[in-house]
Amino acid sequence: MTAQKLTLYLAAPRGFCAGVDRAIKIVEMALQKWGAPVYVRHEIVHNKYVVDSLRDKGAVFVEELSDCPPDRPVIFSAHGVPKSVPAEAARREMIYVDATCPLVSKVHIEAARHHENGLQMIMIGHAGHPETIGTMGQLPEGEVLLVETPADVAHVQVRDAQRLAFVTQTTLSVDDTVEIVAALRARFPAIVGPHKEDICYATTNRQDAVKVIAPDCDAMLVVGAPNSSNSRRLVEVARKAGCGYAQLVMRASNIDWRALEGAKTVGVTAGASAPEVLIDEVIGAFCDRYDVTVETVETATETIEFKVPRVLREMA
Repeated sequence: MTAQKLTLYLAAPRGFCAGVDRAIKIVEMALQKWGAPVYVRHEIVHNKYVVDSLRDKGAVFVEELSDCPPDRPVIFSAHGVPKSVPAEAARREMIYVDATCPLVSKVHIEAARHHENGLQMIMIGHAGHPETIGTMGQLPEGEVLLVETPADVAHVQVRDAQRLAFVTQTTLSVDDTVEIVAALRARFPAIVGPHKEDICYATTNRQDAVKVIAPDCDAMLVVGAPNSSNSRRLVEVARKAGCGYAQLVMRASNIDWRALEGAKTVGVTAGASAPEVLIDEVIGAFCDRYDVTVETVETATETIEFKVPRVLREMA
């Protein structure tokens, strides 16, 4: 029986960003320098395959600093942590390495600078997301107010409408953020925004690539974890861009093949914390079932690299 022909449009850029790549290297280099176990507070990045791979090498993932012994190194995740966490690690005289993405750290610095200038902060983000918790935890309680939707803007209670600034979670949808920013500026004309968009280059690039290929696809698969904000946003972006069916899959075994029946063109992309090996796995699963033609659609080239902290570059 002849296999059905199917075209896979492979988005580029996709998968790992510089911040995720750096965070994973930090754990691997820490294991090389200090040996196992090395403790990691929260998932280093939101991807089960990555976390399981590092666990196999000797990383121990915990929820809180109190779960770590004082005599072993601890690493803070790429999403960032409240100021209280490194302060507590220092109090306990622990060795710690901060794997916060430099683009998230930039938002932390912005928030601190505005606070020093007497401005109250409004953060555009998702409640409960580690990055949101980390950013809000840079300032005293009540100094950062959270809004998740344009509707939230109407209800936020501020101290002084003339003394406000805003920052955003780096992994949000660019389009959704534009709507919330417009609502903030309409209600608070004096509000101060970031000099440069907080949403990271990798998030923007992956969303732009999806916007290009989604209108030509019968379906779109996003390789990523359910708790990955930027992966979930890619699904939303695909739907808004005109793709009738978009699905988030952790790996090939999660693909709903019945939902893809009759599809002739399928787009494939991956969130910023999904490794290329999982994308290859998905492509392989399609090749097992269809007569596949793979076309890469490149919309941007990424060359950014972030250095790991000096403590790891100075190997023992």
